[in-house]
Amino acid sequence: MKPTSPPIQLSSALPTSTHEFDMCFTSTPRGARLARRLVSHRLHEWGHPYNTTANDTATLIAAELTANAVRHGHVPGRDFHLRLTVNPDGTTIRIEVTDTRTERTPTLSTPTPDSESGRGLLLVAALATRWGVTPREAAPGKTVWAQLVVSGRVQTVPGVAN
Repeated sequence: MKPTSPPIQLSSALPTSTHEFDMCFTSTPRGARLARRLVSHRLHEWGHPYNTTANDTATLIAAELTANAVRHGHVPGRDFHLRLTVNPDGTTIRIEVTDTRTERTPTLSTPTPDSESGRGLLLVAALATRWGVTPREAAPGKTVWAQLVVSGRVQTVPGVAN
């Protein structure tokens, strides 16, 4: 007799642990782009589907923080680190980007109307519930973080339009 697999059971229960994603990326525009795409993908897997406000907003925040790490926090030969967490009920998304540059602490400033840059942290401040900068613990550098409080995870069933 051929062995059979146990039936697949779908559960609608929310996970009881925090979702966490950590990864180092090259301090290049390509590394920042990959980080942004992985944030969107992980959030989709964790119950915040593509093209939802939570996914789009968190992805935009991640894009700004990683672009800043590449542009202003770059030290030749050093990568930046991204950490993404979502609490168990899916209502708080936290994005942390760590680079190795200590002398360039980000601050909010209003660019002139004709400036071609300088609006990234203004976007982060406008979109995030909270944000800040903390010194890196074990080595030189800093972590720029942002938290986004959302209404919660959207439950989806694969193959069913919501």
